[in-house]
Amino acid sequence: MKRSGLQLLTVILVFLLSVVETVAVTDKIDERVKNATEVLSEIMAIPEDLIPPSLLNNAQGIAVIPGVIKAGFIIGARHGRGVLSVRNETGSWSSPAFVILTGGSIGWQIGVQSTDIILVFKSRKNIEALMQGKFTLGADASVAAGPVGRHTGAGTDVRLQAEIYSYSRSRGLFAGVALEGAALQFDNRAMESYYQSPGLSARALFLGSGVRVPFSAIQFRRTLDQHTAHLTAR
Repeated sequence: MKRSGLQLLTVILVFLLSVVETVAVTDKIDERVKNATEVLSEIMAIPEDLIPPSLLNNAQGIAVIPGVIKAGFIIGARHGRGVLSVRNETGSWSSPAFVILTGGSIGWQIGVQSTDIILVFKSRKNIEALMQGKFTLGADASVAAGPVGRHTGAGTDVRLQAEIYSYSRSRGLFAGVALEGAALQFDNRAMESYYQSPGLSARALFLGSGVRVPFSAIQFRRTLDQHTAHLTAR
C-alpha cells in the first residue's frame, strides 16, 4: 500500500514538474513575441531610419528576429529566434509563426554582437518555399540590404531587385544588412507550445486554424497593421 502511494506521489510530482516546465517555456516564447513587437515599434518610430512605407505596404511577409547573436574569430556565426507573419486571404496579417535564423561568414571579425533583424518578403512564393523546409537566403531567394527612410520611393527598386529585403539594428543604428547564406526555418516546437496546439504547422496557422491566440500575438499583428496598408494578398 505504501509502495503504491509512493508511486502515485512520484507520478503527481513528475506531472507537476512538467506543467511548471511547460509554463516556463511558454513564458519565454511569449517574451520573444513581445520583444519582436517592441523592435518593430521602435524602428518605425524614427522617420529617418524606418523601412519605407511603400515597401511595407506591398510586403507579403515580415519576420522580426530580436537579439540575433553574431560571434566570431575570423570565421563568424549568427543565430537568433523570432517571428514571421504573412498576409492572409483578406490582406490582413496572420498570427505570428516562430522562426530560427542561422548563418555563418568568413572574414576578419572578432567578438560578440547582438543585432535585431527584420526581413521583408515581397513575394508569396518565398513564403511557400519556406514552408517546405529550411530556406537559404541568397540561394532559394535573392536577398539585399533594404533601403531606409520615409521618403525612399519605389525608384530604389531599380537597383535592388531582390525578393527579400533585410535590415539590422545594432547599437542604435538601423540599416540594410547583407544576409546571403543565412538559413531560415520554422521553430515548430515553439509554435506548438505557444499556441498550445500539438502538431500545429505554420501553414495551418497562416490559414487561420482555430487555435487560441495569445494577447502578445494580437499585439504583434496590431503593430503590423498600424505600419502597413491593408491590401488584397497576392
